[in-house]
Amino acid sequence: MQHFRKAASTDVEAIVKLVNMAYRGEPSRAGWTTEADILDGLRTSVNEVKRLIDSENNIILLCLNDEELLGSICLEKEVRKGNDHNIAHIGMFVVHPQTQAKGIGKRLLIEAESLARQIWNIEQFQMHVITVRLELIKFYERRGYVRTGIVGEFPVNPDVWQPKLDGLQLETLEKFIPK
Repeated sequence: MQHFRKAASTDVEAIVKLVNMAYRGEPSRAGWTTEADILDGLRTSVNEVKRLIDSENNIILLCLNDEELLGSICLEKEVRKGNDHNIAHIGMFVVHPQTQAKGIGKRLLIEAESLARQIWNIEQFQMHVITVRLELIKFYERRGYVRTGIVGEFPVNPDVWQPKLDGLQLETLEKFIPK
């Protein structure tokens, strides 16, 4: 039976394996959210996931079927002085490629948004999506996210990942939650 829980330090290796498999390389092609045609290399590392789990302003939420890891999503509370509302950034959102298109991602996103509202009183969610990932953008639009038109360059990190396409960009999507 599917259930959700916050990640613990004992989950780091499984999260890293899932995230890298779901985003990059041949195993990711089993799902519809692959980045295999636009990026090589890794999506995350053990050190990054450990840092996220250990941070008080981050939560990695897991979706499990019994003990099998089906998906994960990272929530990061934005800490800004003088901000008029609370914002959470969504990242590293993955569902195992072989279980995609079965509603797991929808449920995981809903659960993550609900958790962020309960814990941090979040009123706005933001995420950054590679602009050529139109099918992914449409998925988020169906979940209430809107394109902002705010576009920036895709980050360069040749030690971890290498773009296969020139000129990759990220667009900010956002969703407001009424009080």
